[in-house]
This record gives sequence, structure tokens and C-alpha cells, in this order.
Amino acid sequence: MSQTALPTEAIDQKRFRQLLGCFPTGVAIISTSDHDGRPLGLTCNSFSSVSLEPPLVLFSLRNASSLLARFMEADAFAINILSQSQDQLSGRFASSKIADKFEGVSWRAGPLGTPLIDGCLASFECQVHARHEAGDHTIFIGEVKHMGADSADHALVFYKGAYMMLAESLRKLVLEGKLNTADIDEAYRALYGTLLRLGCERATPEEVDAIEAAVHEIEQHQHLDALPKRIDATARFFSSIAQAGHNEALTLMAQTMTAVLRERMTHVLPTPPRPDVFPLRRKIVDCLRARDVDGATAALDALITCLRKEAGTS
Repeated sequence: MSQTALPTEAIDQKRFRQLLGCFPTGVAIISTSDHDGRPLGLTCNSFSSVSLEPPLVLFSLRNASSLLARFMEADAFAINILSQSQDQLSGRFASSKIADKFEGVSWRAGPLGTPLIDGCLASFECQVHARHEAGDHTIFIGEVKHMGADSADHALVFYKGAYMMLAESLRKLVLEGKLNTADIDEAYRALYGTLLRLGCERATPEEVDAIEAAVHEIEQHQHLDALPKRIDATARFFSSIAQAGHNEALTLMAQTMTAVLRERMTHVLPTPPRPDVFPLRRKIVDCLRARDVDGATAALDALITCLRKEAGTS
């Protein structure tokens, strides 16, 4: 019996990358040496284990990478797992502006001759087991020949475009009440005011629909036992505004502010049902549709002022 093929939906690359960011990953520097023995390396979060017997691991490398040819020529590579105190190394080896990534970096040659960075949580020195082309990347599978550990620190974790240690630090500050409420409100006004201005210029009708859907969902979860759903919908409201602004740097900042919002609504601020502010959120949506910058930002300012006044905080 034949089956009718279901229509496939085109995958938006930007959205694909954002959703992949929902999976927290460790951060590693993949290193090897060129034919003159010079160390080379790049930041990677595509490292994964493959097999215990034999001990196999893999990483993938963009075919557009300037280092692809060097890794294709090499018969060995090393995986250097970074600790949370090595975030500067992550940025250094990810930068296209630094020619010699290893300049000033403490490292040693492993038994296979690959560069092992000092102070990492763990290192795996591998002989190349296989290479496979896969879309716009090449997958390198290595057989682990030597391994070791240098540090007892916590791992550097990447999540939704930011280092997890930043998110954890923010969470701690929120729970300890060390973030000033007035400063947070000012940050919301500045960040989301800018995103609303951009949204009035760049948002598609579908993106405004997504903001309106979040507003509707907030309004549907006003009973007292619906706080978790109301928090989720509120976070979706602000993240949808960020998406409509079409600015990746500001979207990353908005993700941080969303983390702060969730913690404050869950643990710090009283969050009773607030049907009185429904019109303000709807006005933001209406102004976005009308491309009314001043109206959208004024509604946001009124929303923040109203919510804070009712909460009884300065």
C-alpha cells in the first residue's frame, strides 16, 4: 500500500540555529598541527562521544572553515574540554581576527604531537578514524589514544547563545535581591524600546501575530494556580518582540533579560492576575501593526510603570 508523501516545510536557518541553542553543550577547542608543526585550533561545541569499544569521539567542522584543509591533512587531533574559567580562550579561538590563536596560550605537545592546552578539564588525543561529508560540514571521527585531566573546575557550558555561567550568576543575583529594581526596569525600557522601534520597521505580519498570540495566552492564564503558564506566556511575549526586531545581538541580550524575568516572577515579585494591564499589551501589538513607534514604546513604558506600581516596589 503506497503512502502519500507529506509536504515538507522549508527550514529557516536562523530559527534552526536558535532552536539548536536550546540544547546546552560543553565547549571545546579542537587542535592539531600543520605540516611545519605549528599548532592550530578552533572553538567547537559539536564534540560528542560515539563508541566505547573502540573509544571513538567526533566533531564537525564547517566546510567554509579556513582550517578545513589542515584538519583534512592531519592524521591526529585533540579535544580540549574548557572549564568555566577559560571562557576567554573560547572567544579567542572562535575569533576570525586573531591569526595565531596559540600566541600567549600555555600548551604542550601530546604523545601524538597534537597541542594540548594547559588547565583544561579534560583532553583526548585522537587518531583520525574516519571523515564524512554531511551537508555544509565535515564530520571527523577520532579514536582516542591518550587522555587526561588538568582541572577540577566546572565545565564551560553554552546555552541559547550565552555561557551558562552568566545565566547562573544572574539567577543568583536575582534570588539574592542584588539586582536593583529600578535598574532592571530601565534596562527593560531601553532594550525592548529599541526592539519595538526595530520591530515597527522590520517585523513581518506573522511575527506580530506571534506577539499577539502570546498576549492572548497571558490573558487565558489569569487564575491563581496558572502562574507557571502565565510566566511562560510572558516570557514568550518578550521573546517574540525580540524576534520581531531582527537583530541577533539584541536578541541575545533579550534572552538574558528573559532569564531575569522568569526568576523574578517565580521567586521575587508578587505576580497576581493583572487583567487591568491587558489593554497595554494589546496596544503594543496594535502599534506594531500600525508601525507606530511612539505609541508602541509609550505603551511599553506604561506597562512597566503599571506593573511595578502595583507590586509596591520603587
